[in-house]
Amino acid sequence: MTPVTTEAVVSAYLAAGSFAGAAKALDMPEATVRFRVSKVSGPAREKGSEDRFATVRAWAAERGLLGFNPVLPGFAVKRTTTQFDADGEVSGRFVTQAKAPGPKGEVPAGHVVKGVSQLLDAEGRVTQQWVKTREAGADPVAFAASLREAMLDARGAAVLATPPAAQDEDLLTVYVIPDLHLGMLAWAFECGESYDLRIAADMARRELARLLAMAPPSRHAVILFLGDYFHMNDRRNVTPRSGHTLDADGRWRKVYDIGARLAVGLSKAVAERHERVEVAFLPGNHDEDAAKTLAVALDLYFEDHERVTVAGAPGDHWFRRFGKCLLGATHGHTMKPQQMAMMLATDRARDWGETDHRHMFFGHIHHETAKECGPVRVESFSSPAGKDAHAAAGGYRSSRALNAVTFHAEDGEVCRHRVNIKGAVQ
Repeated sequence: MTPVTTEAVVSAYLAAGSFAGAAKALDMPEATVRFRVSKVSGPAREKGSEDRFATVRAWAAERGLLGFNPVLPGFAVKRTTTQFDADGEVSGRFVTQAKAPGPKGEVPAGHVVKGVSQLLDAEGRVTQQWVKTREAGADPVAFAASLREAMLDARGAAVLATPPAAQDEDLLTVYVIPDLHLGMLAWAFECGESYDLRIAADMARRELARLLAMAPPSRHAVILFLGDYFHMNDRRNVTPRSGHTLDADGRWRKVYDIGARLAVGLSKAVAERHERVEVAFLPGNHDEDAAKTLAVALDLYFEDHERVTVAGAPGDHWFRRFGKCLLGATHGHTMKPQQMAMMLATDRARDWGETDHRHMFFGHIHHETAKECGPVRVESFSSPAGKDAHAAAGGYRSSRALNAVTFHAEDGEVCRHRVNIKGAVQ
């Protein structure tokens, strides 16, 4: 007996309009017809009869089983051609069909457009287009708005101790907190030292306390969070721009909660030592959105407190004029030191002309450098964080430290203090 082809089964099904009718016409079990048709339309239980029939009809049309009369189901007219005889009379008409386009493309829910590729014809017209998407992270604007709404009751909640009475009006001390990478997880057996949320938070409190005890009694202070305070930007645990997978300690909500409490505690500790404190919280390449939302939280927490201000610039840079000193900072992932110096001169042109001492701070590279770019000292700082698996495998072995730099309003930098940090092996 000659086997019945799938095309024959589909044709019988379309002609009869049912499984039973096709089975009767082909003299075969209905279950067999269902099975053969399901290979074209998918399992019958997953589709209604109308959807299944339309799917099978489109499959048959693609294979010429429905003939070639225009316009076939699932196809669209691509072009028409009219043929004339020698007397100019129409001798034939031809219709060229192509598979009909699908529904209008939409970006999947929870995704954002990452890139668009186009195929152009010889005249530069788009013939095909590919849209590449990626999973969207948290919307920093929406998150900041919800954070502000949720924290309205926390306005001015900070209770600050009275600073020491004897303080020098002409001094400003900058406490540099670069690349803490809070939320990073490192295993001592793999990386040489352990690092997690608890270790990082305890270390930051302990080492800042040591640094505060060394610093001179300046009336003015800045606690400069220099970017990459958080190891990750959101719950996806990847770097925002490159998408590199990160070793994370715990859920994102837990990391953010501990990070917010730690930032408040460190800022209050500085305010117990100095009368006038500015908190500057800059974004890095690991936490470009998370850092900005936490800056909003700190602004709300210290709102209405005369002794503590939070830098309000929404960008990636911080500037401060102190007497004859012009200070600036950025994380360092968006520009080289020479560009930082030019940015300082351009963005603060008036202050530039009225000052004698100019200094730029940056982090990102996790080790210390200092370069004179014209009249600007551009300086990077060691990270206090431990090494993750990537750094350990790559041979990065820079020292770990926290630094405080003190400036005199007329004389520029007058002293600095440093605490070296030992790793936690567990």
